Amino acid sequence: MNHDLSDKDLWEKVVADNTRAFAVLYNRHWKKLYNTAMYYLKDSDTAEQILHDAFVTLWQRRKHLKIGNFNSYIYVTTKYQVYKHLRAPKRIQTESLEDYNELATVLSIAEDRISHDDVVYNLKKCLSELPEACRRIFLMSRLEQLTNDEIAQKLGITKRTVENQITHALKHLRLSRSEILIACVLLDLL
Repeated sequence: MNHDLSDKDLWEKVVADNTRAFAVLYNRHWKKLYNTAMYYLKDSDTAEQILHDAFVTLWQRRKHLKIGNFNSYIYVTTKYQVYKHLRAPKRIQTESLEDYNELATVLSIAEDRISHDDVVYNLKKCLSELPEACRRIFLMSRLEQLTNDEIAQKLGITKRTVENQITHALKHLRLSRSEILIACVLLDLL
């Protein structure tokens, strides 16, 4: 396998079931991702497990993912998995107020450090691909936090039309770019 291939070229080979290309991507990104996970988790076993799970899921979903920038995608995915791990209630085992405060600080830092720039750009790009009415209804629902009834009344359409447009927008987001789903979760749009 040519290790000089770009991530994009390697990903295309992965989608075509090339395990060697997948191994190259894994080896190319593993150390940086591991260091990122370790920075937040301070636990090598958990960091390794998160990376393992992320790459296994990536392999399993390779036929359905549309990844434009592999480095950005896998980095954001890893940070999201770390964030999800840190936020999981079953992980919170504090014995004192000091432990709780330390955990709260770590969570705050993790939240602040998750870079949204690339995924937000992709989210905006994906939303721009929607028909104007669909995009407007989705943004009214998610950003303005209007109810379906309020949107229907404001636009002079039926509530069912609003529901259909939101469903269409969500389906488009899920199918077009998997990074968008992460962005929506992180930005609390779903």
